[in-house]
Amino acid sequence: MSKNILIPGIGYGRNAQVFRDHGIAVTGIEISKTAIDMAKKHYGTDMTIYHGSVTDMPFDKYLYDGIFCYALIHLLDGSERQKLIRDCYHQLTENGYMVFTVISKAAPTYGQGKLLSKDRYEIFDGVNMFFYDRESINAEFSQAGLFEITEVTENYPFFLIKCRKGDQ
Repeated sequence: MSKNILIPGIGYGRNAQVFRDHGIAVTGIEISKTAIDMAKKHYGTDMTIYHGSVTDMPFDKYLYDGIFCYALIHLLDGSERQKLIRDCYHQLTENGYMVFTVISKAAPTYGQGKLLSKDRYEIFDGVNMFFYDRESINAEFSQAGLFEITEVTENYPFFLIKCRKGDQ
């Protein structure tokens, strides 16, 4: 049985390769036409990428076995974050998983720039970022099958958030 995954904010597709290598069909959503063109050059026509904002989901009626949202949701405001979590959850198959990475309050940029609302800052021109802790993760993801929060450090401290649709 073939598996499929949705990647909101797929960019030029670098997060798609690992799934494709494992025979998983990837669908993406991306706001940048330039990034989509780069992804099309690399992947050809066998990967659907919807041009638009994740705030306008859903773009199709499919249910996905998995949703992978890397370093995106923390760029949205509170109501947009709630909508994205809800929209992703609604597009999951029963027993499907969704994984989000979000920036942590442990990041050196936390508290920098102009305070917009609780834990949300304009860190540089036009880039607004919400910084998560375990409390805000639980508040936002608890209704979406949240079952695991892991701290990860790449170039920034992140949280890896895992949710599963099904009987919680």
